[in-house]
Amino acid sequence: MFFPGFERRRIATDGAEINLVTGGSGPPVLLLHGYPQTHVMWHQVAPVLAENFTVVVPDLRGYGDSSKPPAGELTYAKRTMAMDNVQVMRALGFETWCVAGHDRGARVSYRMAFDHPDRVEKLCILDVVPTIEQYDAAGKNRKVAVGMYHWFFLASPAPLPERLIGGDPEYYLRHSMETWSGQDARFDPAAMAEYIRCFSDPETIRATCDCYRAGPTVDCDIDEATRKAGEKISCPTLILWGDRDGKWDEDRMLGTWKRWASDVRGQAVPGGHFCPEEAPDETAKAIGEFFAN
Repeated sequence: MFFPGFERRRIATDGAEINLVTGGSGPPVLLLHGYPQTHVMWHQVAPVLAENFTVVVPDLRGYGDSSKPPAGELTYAKRTMAMDNVQVMRALGFETWCVAGHDRGARVSYRMAFDHPDRVEKLCILDVVPTIEQYDAAGKNRKVAVGMYHWFFLASPAPLPERLIGGDPEYYLRHSMETWSGQDARFDPAAMAEYIRCFSDPETIRATCDCYRAGPTVDCDIDEATRKAGEKISCPTLILWGDRDGKWDEDRMLGTWKRWASDVRGQAVPGGHFCPEEAPDETAKAIGEFFAN
């Protein structure tokens, strides 16, 4: 329905089973979604990219129709989730690829570029800064801290966020997407229904909270080790972000990522946080041109 002509697959990794679709032909491109969505968030971008690339669009572990392993210290670390997708791409026969990630998927993507530099040819990050930088910013900027309240709420010890979200998961999902998007955002009703279907599963709520619980613990520890070592992403890196906050976002996005990657460029696209759905044409064009050249 969302990806005409694509093939649906399910691939076992070391710690999870990953649901995905793949289609098109040409150099491989991996697209990773964010919270609180599924791979369906790419439904307007992936078919465009498939005209020139072989496109792989998975559900991250804990999300959508992928498996939801029990929580553990590293189970939902972005390093672990990156390894899932390295194993997916290798199972599909690819040794190197380009990757674009949004939100949680962007955090998985940049960790993949750090941990597997021989695999990632180019990297596109959509509307995030590195995890530890976001937590640092919360301590310095009240606007940032209020805007990321959910980072602290979702990371609270179980079962508090699970119980509260589980009382009305559709409300929480819709509220999150409406408040993070631009003023005139319109989401495809069928895609929204799919997000609600998946997010209404108590195990999805639990697993996605575990994904956030990894943020201030293991993910920040790994980021801090990377920062202290002076490591930088070596592959060409494109940053895209919604233009809702104008110059402030441009300075924050590009200025921050230039500390973390050696070859950085970027641009704003219309709308808020959900670039692939709020500005699908601009997002597809930017990603396609960057990966092709």
